Amino acid sequence: MVMNRSEDAVQEASSGYMTDERRMIQEVARDFTMKEVLPVANELDPVQGDIPMELREKMGEMGYFGIRIPGEYGGLGLGVFEYCLIAEELARGWMSVASIIARAGGVMGVVGWPLEKRIELTKKAAKGEYLAAVALSEPDAGSDLANVSCRAVLDGDEWVITGSKYWCTFADGADYIQVLCRVDSDKKSRGRGLRSFVVEKNRGELPANVHGSPIPKIGYFGWKTYELAFDECRIPKENIIGGEETEGFKSTVSGLEVARAHTAARAIGLARGALEDAMAYAQERVQFGQPISDFQETRFKLARMASEIEAARQLMYFVATEADNRRRLDKEAAMVKWFAAEMAERVTSDALQILGGAGYTKLHAVERYWRDARLTKIFEGTSEIQLRIISDRLLGRPTNRQRQS
Repeated sequence: MVMNRSEDAVQEASSGYMTDERRMIQEVARDFTMKEVLPVANELDPVQGDIPMELREKMGEMGYFGIRIPGEYGGLGLGVFEYCLIAEELARGWMSVASIIARAGGVMGVVGWPLEKRIELTKKAAKGEYLAAVALSEPDAGSDLANVSCRAVLDGDEWVITGSKYWCTFADGADYIQVLCRVDSDKKSRGRGLRSFVVEKNRGELPANVHGSPIPKIGYFGWKTYELAFDECRIPKENIIGGEETEGFKSTVSGLEVARAHTAARAIGLARGALEDAMAYAQERVQFGQPISDFQETRFKLARMASEIEAARQLMYFVATEADNRRRLDKEAAMVKWFAAEMAERVTSDALQILGGAGYTKLHAVERYWRDARLTKIFEGTSEIQLRIISDRLLGRPTNRQRQS
């Protein structure tokens, strides 16, 4: 009963954004998550198993890989709002599943490829049959993507890529790797002189002349995250994203606005899963002759958790709506990513505390939500990077950085 009242309150508060169609999309995604995603997560995350191909195929049938892909290319043709709406639901089950939907699409920007090839591969991507891994960060360039060192040198009709990449999730399971490289040898140019390349490969393998190994992680299971070494990896000249004047750094950074809204959605889904599990446990767990949900400290903790989740959700709805209206969102996207990620860590930690010793075991999903929530403060730009973006928009860049540029 408590959970039903909570869901009714959320729907009422969100009525300004939620249409009947969006509620239906949300309900279908919620049902799919509870029936298909959550049981798989509960089984495989404790043993660090990979997302099963069977689940990926079901997601493809639901259209979840093609949410933002236009209908003429086999997608659902929906917006950032629906993308985030579905991502929140999927993350309530398993954040990795909510993340893999971001690995579809993108090849329409490879303008050197024939249009027929780009359309064919985009249609496959919409069904989850042609997915990407993304190699941006490096050992010495985490959030500072303008400092990328991995080089791409044009040699006749081929680009030759040499250098190291770090934090490349799904490098083995993807159908291609999108790699951010420096084409200008002058690193003083910072963000200028960077381009994004497509390195095609066989699924289940690394590309030729690319070596790597999985990085041991404390969470974000369901797929492996790699450290990669590109050793004169050769790709066709046309495997470059954008036209001749496109700068890889600018296009990458502009794409992070939607990615950060997506991260906020994932963080909210994690927090909601932890809240719902904590509420259910608190009503079942009896101490001193009464359910612990009767204790004021537990009730107030749950109230604070629910309020923080809803505040993050409403900010996400605003940012997603603005993104669909094609407005510039670097500050607002940074705000929602920072707020939702920080919130998710607090809420999942509070949920674990409500479960007590049971929460510190793998017998309950709360520890998974807690581990994965911690990552949302790091990937797609750390919380500190988000605060830097926000403060720069509010106050202008600090004097020392103005001189550097």
